[in-house]
Amino acid sequence: MAVPAPHGVPDRPAAPQVPPELAKVLRANLAAVADEVEEEVRRQVPEYARPADGTYLRNLRAGVVQALTLFVDHIADARDDGGAIAATYYQLGRGEALEGRSLDALQSALRVGGMCAWRQMGRTAEELGLDSTVVAALGELAFRTVHEVAQAAASGYAEARLRSSDELERRRKRLLDLLLEDGPVALEAVQDLAHSARWPVPRTVAVVALAAAPDRREEDRPLAAAGALVDMGSRPPRMLVPDPEGAVGIGGRAFTLALRGRPAAIGPAVAVTEAAQSLRLATRALGLMGRGVLPGQGVVRCSEHLSTLLLHGDEPLLERLRARVLAPLDTVSAGQRDRLAETLLAWLLSGSNVPDVAVRLHIHPQTVRYRLRQLEKLFGDALHDPDTRLDLILALRAESLHARQN
Repeated sequence: MAVPAPHGVPDRPAAPQVPPELAKVLRANLAAVADEVEEEVRRQVPEYARPADGTYLRNLRAGVVQALTLFVDHIADARDDGGAIAATYYQLGRGEALEGRSLDALQSALRVGGMCAWRQMGRTAEELGLDSTVVAALGELAFRTVHEVAQAAASGYAEARLRSSDELERRRKRLLDLLLEDGPVALEAVQDLAHSARWPVPRTVAVVALAAAPDRREEDRPLAAAGALVDMGSRPPRMLVPDPEGAVGIGGRAFTLALRGRPAAIGPAVAVTEAAQSLRLATRALGLMGRGVLPGQGVVRCSEHLSTLLLHGDEPLLERLRARVLAPLDTVSAGQRDRLAETLLAWLLSGSNVPDVAVRLHIHPQTVRYRLRQLEKLFGDALHDPDTRLDLILALRAESLHARQN
């Protein structure tokens, strides 16, 4: 793998300045130098000072030995491009990204290790009585070696982050699909997929359904960064917000930025395995917003409109109820029907209190009594039957919502 030389570093040190025979001497001391470098890295870089972990320490040791070997190989053969060792550091950088760690620790380890190795090998060069020109060439070569492996690690890290980002998005999309699918969802399956998607499983979630707005995919960024699972490509677009009552949940700045004034319906907060229920109600509410049954602009919280959502859960059945229960009103004129329906609903909701009905409708109590006598003629004793009264409230409430959208 070709690794570009960093800015300001020559493509290759002048070969005649470093005697190739020096490689043999330095190679003989390589293990001892590697020991000191490893110890120095673990002492100065906190991330590498963790309790002994077999795999992690083996990787550290291998990386140190590979870098030192690259340095010595450059001395032995100036034509060696160190491709295999650069590839090793490419993979090390890649591994840091895939583990979700910063590249800073690896880069710090390279700097610390390079300085330590140079001190050790520089002393060896002085003990051999090499002149200052050779020692300077060794320093230049050490500088180049550190930059080569650092550049390779950075390239591997950047490539993995790009691929990891795409893969993470795919995993989160699968997680969202799992959470919002119909039927029971196993918590174990959610936890497994959430772990691979690096998404902490919250105690509660709420699903937000948004009015469609083509060519505006940027809305998902603030909430996605705050941990929401977002699918702007679905119909309707939807967001699953963890911990909806928390600081970054519903009502937070990130949520406001994500909406950008778009009408939205927020489903109720539910357990994470019941997210599909929240979506179902949010989608129903969004549809009712579009029809004018619920406010058409801004944000509608399903928890504040549960009775309306219940009434419209089965609209054909609701229509049958309205037709049967309100049949007596079909015998009067349209204008009279509206007045009588409004009065009857107010009377039922106020506990049959005439003065309260008058205040609610801004009419005279005598007008209320006149209308109630008409209603008594139309409905008879059914007005005093508890079951019929409940049916009347539901049917009249649905009719008033229907009148609002027309």
